[in-house]
Amino acid sequence: MDETLEAEIAKRLKRDEAGLVAAIIQQHDTAEVLMLGWMDDEALRRTLTQGRVTFWSRSRQEYWRKGDTSGHIQIVKSVALDCDGDALLIGVAQTGAACHTGTRSCFDGGLIL
Repeated sequence: MDETLEAEIAKRLKRDEAGLVAAIIQQHDTAEVLMLGWMDDEALRRTLTQGRVTFWSRSRQEYWRKGDTSGHIQIVKSVALDCDGDALLIGVAQTGAACHTGTRSCFDGGLIL
């Protein structure tokens, strides 16, 4: 089994100085924006091949798969790369809360404009 991100995908990514790409997580059937996480090539490879979303934790400097400790898993339904290659839009079937605060979405803190 190949343990690297497919070359055709990898060459399209525009990574930041830390080698990361923003990953916007969206409920696949309602388009509700749930959260934003960060992925490097390995996190994206795991997400694409395992069917569950894996992120790179910038604070802990380690991979984490959403739901492994909380049970609030994200099953991958679609993955799209934006036109610039610097952001991913990942459609998921979310179980439970997406936010680490325990809320459904990280974006339900109220509108500021």
